[in-house]
Amino acid sequence: MTLPTAELHLHLEGTLEPATILRLAERNRVELPYRDVDELAARYQFADLQSFLDLYYANMATLRTAQDFADMTHAYLARAATAGVRHAEVFLDPQAHTARGIALEEVLDGVTEALNSGPRTYGISTGLIITMLRDLTADSALETLEHILRIGTPILGVGLDSAEVGNPPSKFRAVFARARAEGLHTVAHAGEEGPPGYIWEALDLLGAVAG
Repeated sequence: MTLPTAELHLHLEGTLEPATILRLAERNRVELPYRDVDELAARYQFADLQSFLDLYYANMATLRTAQDFADMTHAYLARAATAGVRHAEVFLDPQAHTARGIALEEVLDGVTEALNSGPRTYGISTGLIITMLRDLTADSALETLEHILRIGTPILGVGLDSAEVGNPPSKFRAVFARARAEGLHTVAHAGEEGPPGYIWEALDLLGAVAG
């Protein structure tokens, strides 16, 4: 018997499976640094956060169109439903895509199309959390948030992730203040590879839940 569960820490781009990555690469003519599913799967051995991030970003380079983002999200929801998930709050890294020249609207349209079908198609309610890349500038994060607010895409909250060393939560004080002013929840990854003080910055300076 599969018990109903909630998934509260899930990076959508991290749900891409090897077969899907290779299919998207072929669809979009993206050259990958591995030849087949087995070679890609063998790389899922990580020595540290950066080695994980290197593969994470290489894989997401296959995402180019709204359809790609929708396919990724539908695939996650289908697997989650089978596992008994009934509510999912998912993270998305829009800057990782806009930095590659993908329009923000293209990213959000694909993801939200799939998430909106969650209750009807998969029996899963969802919430979208936009995560800012901490190794980019605070200005870039604030610009991304303002763009999303102008578009009007429903989001549950704003988070912070990616390379931690040298990028303390306090760098994004204004971004999180803006999010809270809009009534959004805030959450920040902290303590994955940075000093313990980053956890307290996330809690004290940003008013965020550390995760």
